Amino acid sequence: MSPTAPALRFRWWHGAAILVAANAVSFWPAGVLGDAAFYTGFRLPPFAPPDWLFAPVWLVLNITSLLALARVANRQPEDGACQDRGDAAGRRRGLVLVSEGVGWLLFAVFTTLFFWLHSPVLAATDTVAGLLVAVVSVAAAAGLDRPAAGLIGLRLLWLLLASAVAVSVALHNPDPFLAAAPAPGVEALQ
Repeated sequence: MSPTAPALRFRWWHGAAILVAANAVSFWPAGVLGDAAFYTGFRLPPFAPPDWLFAPVWLVLNITSLLALARVANRQPEDGACQDRGDAAGRRRGLVLVSEGVGWLLFAVFTTLFFWLHSPVLAATDTVAGLLVAVVSVAAAAGLDRPAAGLIGLRLLWLLLASAVAVSVALHNPDPFLAAAPAPGVEALQ
């Protein structure tokens, strides 16, 4: 039996790097060139949270998501005593890691879609996709690490509300970005 290399551990600085990178992508170019008042200019549903609430809620959700990611990433492979259970746990772990990566990507591009491109439709699509990713993450984590599933579940609950708001905004307001885009082939006809 050959010795195995020590498993790489998810450390606090990995989480810090993810947090900084995702927020940097989120900030640029939307934070520099975007329109922060864009949200309040829409006809919002009565259940829409105030705009000032989004930043602190997302900070908390980012931290809880990173804690969940660390818990799942640092799980040790199952003993060889029950190989089938170990394989299933490995698949669940991989699914959580991939879905959380997709979730971070969706988080990072949201402000560009909404505040820079001014597209409530693309932003709603991003938000609903984030909700679906959170559902996958929670389901996969639930059979692996219940506290991690609960931490991701906080994001899922917020995304339920955010998806309802985003879809309502997309349905009841114009989309300047998509309205400005010419239909495919229109340039050729002119």
